[in-house]
Amino acid sequence: MIFISNQVQLGDWEVEMSAVRAQGAGGQNVNKVSSAIHLRFDINASSLPPFYKERLLALRDSRITSDGVVVIKAQQYRTQEMNREDAIARLRELILSATVVQKKRRPTRPTRSSQLKRVDGKVKRGRTKQLRGKVDL
Repeated sequence: MIFISNQVQLGDWEVEMSAVRAQGAGGQNVNKVSSAIHLRFDINASSLPPFYKERLLALRDSRITSDGVVVIKAQQYRTQEMNREDAIARLRELILSATVVQKKRRPTRPTRSSQLKRVDGKVKRGRTKQLRGKVDL
């Protein structure tokens, strides 16, 4: 059982994990041992509440395929158990990040003093550049 929050949990049957060989350097051991974990999680077939599903499917994340399947490859650690825990933690973070509601931005107007300060700076800079011109005799 994977706990997402107090009210939301995922069953072990919803997450498909398979062990694969890790990429990169590692000597002879990397060619023999399947220590990387390939995690697949189908959003549409899961028991997540509809709110979670909608938010996850709306995310623009490279780990989510067009079919609505989350694919995570964990190969940071040398042991399969640590990579399994890492993959589950990353899935949990992804689901929790989808539930965060961004605060609506209220556009603000610049204050009068900041507008005057900006224009004064522009005028001063213009005068400085004007003085760089050739001197007429």
